[in-house]
Amino acid sequence: MLSVVLPIFNERDNLAPLFDELAAALGSRRYEIIAVDDGSTDGSLEELSRLRRTRPALRVITLRRRSGQSAALAAGWGAARGDLVVMLDADGQNDPADIPTLLDRLETDPRLAAAAGYRVRRRDSRWKRAQSRIANTLRNWITRDRVRDTGCSLKVARRDVLHALPRFDGMHRFLPTLIRLQGGLVAEVPVSHRPRRVGHSKYTARNRAFAALRDAFGVRWLRRRALADVAREELD
Repeated sequence: MLSVVLPIFNERDNLAPLFDELAAALGSRRYEIIAVDDGSTDGSLEELSRLRRTRPALRVITLRRRSGQSAALAAGWGAARGDLVVMLDADGQNDPADIPTLLDRLETDPRLAAAAGYRVRRRDSRWKRAQSRIANTLRNWITRDRVRDTGCSLKVARRDVLHALPRFDGMHRFLPTLIRLQGGLVAEVPVSHRPRRVGHSKYTARNRAFAALRDAFGVRWLRRRALADVAREELD
C-alpha cells in the first residue's frame, strides 16, 4: 500500500485532473489517496465528495477549522495505511509523473528515509523565483542545513519516519532537515514544475516571510538541543 497525502485549500477545479494524473502515474500499484480539506470555501469539499463516488482509492478527511498545511499533512500521515507516504500540493504544479522516480529511490535503497524533489525549471514569475531563492538561502543559513529547494512540496517518506517527527505549525517547510535531525538520510531528486492551471497561490511574501523566519530559528534551536543517540546494548 502506498499513501498519497494531498493538503487541500480552495483547489476545486484542479482536483479531478490531478486524480486522473495520479491514477496514470501510479498504474498498477496498490495505493490510497488521502485528501485533507483544510476549511475550503470554494466547493472543494463538495467536489471531493462527488469524485469519491467513482474513485474507491480516495479517502477524504476534513479539519475542524482552517489549520494550515502542516496540520493537514500531519492529519494525512496519521490516517495513512501505506509504508511509503507521497506528499504533493493539489494545485497541479507538481507533476505526478515524477512520483515513480522518487519511489524508486526509496525502494532500491533501504538506507534512505525520504526522497525530496527539487524543481529544475520553475514555471513561476521571476519575482516569485527570486523570493524562493532568498528564502531558501536564509533557511539553509539559519538551520545549518543544505536543502536545494525547501519550497518543493513533492516528497516521499517512510511512514514510521514521519510519525517520529516533531509536530508544529510550519514544519512542512523543513521536512528534510527535521528528518536528518532524527538521523535519517534524505535523497534530493530533480523533478519538473508546471504553471498553475486555475486558481491562485495561497502564499505571498507578506503572509509567509515572518513565519518562515521564526520557524527557521526554531529549527536551529531544535538542532542545537537535540539529544544524540547514546544508547548502549541492553544487558541480558
